[in-house]
Amino acid sequence: MSRVVEHSAEQVIKVCLLAGKIMMESGAETYRVEDTMTRIAASYGITETHSFVTPTGIIVSLKGTNPTQLVRISNRSTDLEKVARVNSISRQISSGQLDVEVAYESLKELEASHLAFPIWIQILAAAIASGSFLIMFKGVWGDFLPAIIVGGIGFASLLCVQHYTQVKFFAEFIASLIIAFLAFQMVNFGIGQELDKIIIGSVMPLVPGLLITNAVRDLMVGHFVSGLSKGAEALLTAFAIGAGVAVVFLLLQ
Repeated sequence: MSRVVEHSAEQVIKVCLLAGKIMMESGAETYRVEDTMTRIAASYGITETHSFVTPTGIIVSLKGTNPTQLVRISNRSTDLEKVARVNSISRQISSGQLDVEVAYESLKELEASHLAFPIWIQILAAAIASGSFLIMFKGVWGDFLPAIIVGGIGFASLLCVQHYTQVKFFAEFIASLIIAFLAFQMVNFGIGQELDKIIIGSVMPLVPGLLITNAVRDLMVGHFVSGLSKGAEALLTAFAIGAGVAVVFLLLQ
C-alpha cells in the first residue's frame, strides 16, 4: 500500500483538487466536496487526508507524502449536472474502475464541458417561473402574462450585464431595476393589475435559493467560514435586488 501512495501521491492530490474545484464552482455543499476528496484519496490508498474548503479556495494535504496544495475558486455558478457527474466519477474510483490518470483526464474533460442549458431555455424557464411564482403568491391570473414578460426580460438583462461586466451584484441590481420599471409601466398602461405581485414573481428567479440553503447547511454542520461567506454573498445579492426595486419606487412614486 505504501508503494502505491509514494508512486501516485502527486497525481492523487491533483485528482482531489480538480474534483473539489469543479464541485465548488458548480454550487456543491462544502461537506460534500470534502467528503468526495477524502473518498477519492482513500480509494487510491491514502487514508489520512486533510482538507480545508471555502467558497474561494481549497487546501488539501496528504499526510506524510506531499506538501499542502491550494487551488483557487474564482467562478461560482449553479450546475448540479457537473456535481452529479463528479459524484459518478468518484463512485467509479471507489469501485476500482478508474486509475489515477484516467480519472484525472475524465475530470479535465468534465471541467471543460459546457453542460448548462442554452441561454434561450434559461430565459424561457425564468419567465415561466416568474408567472408561476406570481400565482403561488396569490396573484390574479390577469397578471400571469405580464409577470412572464417582465421576468423573462429581467433575467435576460441579468445574463447580459453579467456577461459584459463580470460583476454579479451589479448585474442583479440592474436586472431588478429593469423588472421594477417594466412592472410599473405594465400597471400604468393597464396591462397589469397588482404591481407588488408582478415584481415579487419576476424577481424570484434572481433570488439565491441554493446559496442560502448551502449556507445554512454548512453552518449546521460546523463549516462556519464557508457558511458565513455564502450567507454574506446571499445577503449582498438580496440587498442588490432590493436596492434596484427601491430605486424605481423612489423615482416613479
